[in-house]
Amino acid sequence: MKNNTSAARVAVIGELNVDLVATGLESLPVLGHESLATDFEITLGSASAIFAFGIARLGHEVTFMSQVGADEFGQFCLRALRAAGVATGKVLEDPTLKTGVTISLSTPEDRALVTFLGAISELEVGQLKLDDLAGHSHLHLTSYFLQHRLRPAFPAIIKEAKKYGLSTSFDPNSDPTSGWDKTIWDVIREIDILFLNESEALQLTRRHDASDALKDLSEQPACVVIKCGPRGSVANLGGETIFCDGFKVTPVDTTGAGDSFAAGFIHGFLEQKDLLTRLRFGNACGALSTLKAGGTTNQPTHFQLTDFLCSYDDR
Repeated sequence: MKNNTSAARVAVIGELNVDLVATGLESLPVLGHESLATDFEITLGSASAIFAFGIARLGHEVTFMSQVGADEFGQFCLRALRAAGVATGKVLEDPTLKTGVTISLSTPEDRALVTFLGAISELEVGQLKLDDLAGHSHLHLTSYFLQHRLRPAFPAIIKEAKKYGLSTSFDPNSDPTSGWDKTIWDVIREIDILFLNESEALQLTRRHDASDALKDLSEQPACVVIKCGPRGSVANLGGETIFCDGFKVTPVDTTGAGDSFAAGFIHGFLEQKDLLTRLRFGNACGALSTLKAGGTTNQPTHFQLTDFLCSYDDR
């Protein structure tokens, strides 16, 4: 659904996969034991796609640049993106590759993820036409550690985007190896907005306290945002630090909540809202996304976001 206030065009370069989501587990699975779920869904997955879907729902025109296998899971991803109005003409289909898959095992509080990378790790910068960024207002990048062949080109992609006048955001997501290769700082130094969750911020900075991590990170990009789950979020912009409380909801599945948060925050950024409002948009979009299984099944439109915020204020 489009709205008249959100004309900014957003480009997303990233990974694309399906999510196989089992919800309602009482606890995370243990090897050698069987766990029972109360529900199961096959949904659009990947941090990049969940962000793209979410910001399209908020009214922005979105171009997605990625790669899938020429298989049913790849077609599933493309159909889901198109249903949200995301342009998929720049998504490559390779018959020699399998589309990536993430298995999400979700309790009400957290989830465990198992990912088969497939086409995710094989996309290279030479396959992209970066001049397609022209005419867009913003570029979002994510899943740094999963995109093995594209990863070295992240700084160059950001510089190219800036040549075309785009603002940029980066959410690296977790490092499955927990190594946090130092090359990530080459990306952080170029970016305009950095998203991390609390655990990622501590691992990246080697700090034990989120406030210390935020202080270290704030020396790099223009804006640093740390997502703190149900407690809310905190950001530093130009030396000013602001915390925003989260919204109290009863979650069904937290898959993709951080990417929905990023979509809400960037929506506020593109509408030139103040920092607190951006955080509030992000917190609301993240909270709403947890109310159904899968990262995209309950992302709000611009009007639903406004209604939620108004109704919450009236309580």
